[in-house]
Amino acid sequence: MEIKEIASMYKRFDTDLETLKKQAVIETYRSGGPGGQRKNKVETAVRLRHLPSGITVVATRQRSQAGNRRLAFEELRQRLMKLNRPIKRRIPTPTPSMAVEKRMEEKKIRSQKKRLRKKDREDWT
Repeated sequence: MEIKEIASMYKRFDTDLETLKKQAVIETYRSGGPGGQRKNKVETAVRLRHLPSGITVVATRQRSQAGNRRLAFEELRQRLMKLNRPIKRRIPTPTPSMAVEKRMEEKKIRSQKKRLRKKDREDWT
């Protein structure tokens, strides 16, 4: 397969912010952990679900919902950019000549053993 064919097999995702806002489902919830009363009653955690790719991103680092939303969109953008990268085709390295010679020598020894076994069987009959 050509590299162009491989690249065309994978769907490319838009990474600009406006498109991501249209494609993502934004959920807010109360984040866990320490923080006391403020954290227990304010929904600061943000979960983004990107519907076309199925990626889910969660941000709970900031104290504000707006900050977490910004972080979540940045993380989503980074993951989509990683998915959009073309896959490089692996080029196999040639087998070293010493390895080929060693393998052939082992095969020769193995075949000699088998030939000797065959001669022993003929003597028994």
